[in-house]
Amino acid sequence: MTGHERIDQRSIAMHRAIAEKLLANPGLLNVAKENLERWMPTSGRSRPYMDAWREILSMPLEDIARMIQEDTERMRALRQCSPFAGSLTPRERGDIYDAFAVRAHHSSSGSDR
Repeated sequence: MTGHERIDQRSIAMHRAIAEKLLANPGLLNVAKENLERWMPTSGRSRPYMDAWREILSMPLEDIARMIQEDTERMRALRQCSPFAGSLTPRERGDIYDAFAVRAHHSSSGSDR
């Protein structure tokens, strides 16, 4: 797995965790909407992404949860500027990063640790 593939898979894993939390606690959707509104005035070249996220966040919760986990070119691009920052706790985020760091370490031949 290349570095970019690892980052994409880690991002999907993070959004899978976010989707689970959203379905359990729909109020978390407000975090994403507030982030998006705060970022819009300074979005610059990212404006098309912000517009796409605004459209996604207006959908029913189940559709949002499904879409943010999709392994498609469009969603890989959109997850690079995901408005779900702050939806995972530092521990949840760290656990996902650690899981992918372990895979990266085990897939390499080096013995850094």
